[in-house]
Amino acid sequence: MKADTRLFGEIDIQDDKIITLKEGIIGFPDLQHFTLIYDEEKEGKGGVKWLQSMDDTEFAMPVINPLDVKPDYKPTVSTEELEALGEMPIESTFILVTMTVPKEIEKMSVNLKAPFIINMENLQGAQLIVEDDYPVKYMIYDILNKKEKR
Repeated sequence: MKADTRLFGEIDIQDDKIITLKEGIIGFPDLQHFTLIYDEEKEGKGGVKWLQSMDDTEFAMPVINPLDVKPDYKPTVSTEELEALGEMPIESTFILVTMTVPKEIEKMSVNLKAPFIINMENLQGAQLIVEDDYPVKYMIYDILNKKEKR
């Protein structure tokens, strides 16, 4: 599938790299097909990825593995919510959270309250609101700065 994206220009994405979020994402229920765009050289080393909509190529949002900024992150998700994603062994579960990067970069944050849970075996996912006491704006600038200095 080819897509002419606002941020990345024309991209060619294989069908087996398309993630389906049947319920869409919060605020955008019609956006249901996405791909992850990231620097393959940094794969496994953390960092920012982009959740690029294939339904509206103007739409992409920065996401990050929450464990990169909060190593003890363990959201509570009901069994019913996960059932819709199919059988999902822990090693096939991928969690991402959205990032907000304002002009004042020191106020960069992630939303730990509404993670994306993705079954990497069948590429089905959902954005869920967790009941845990996680913040919508978890500040990460200092955390990322310390990691980069190591």
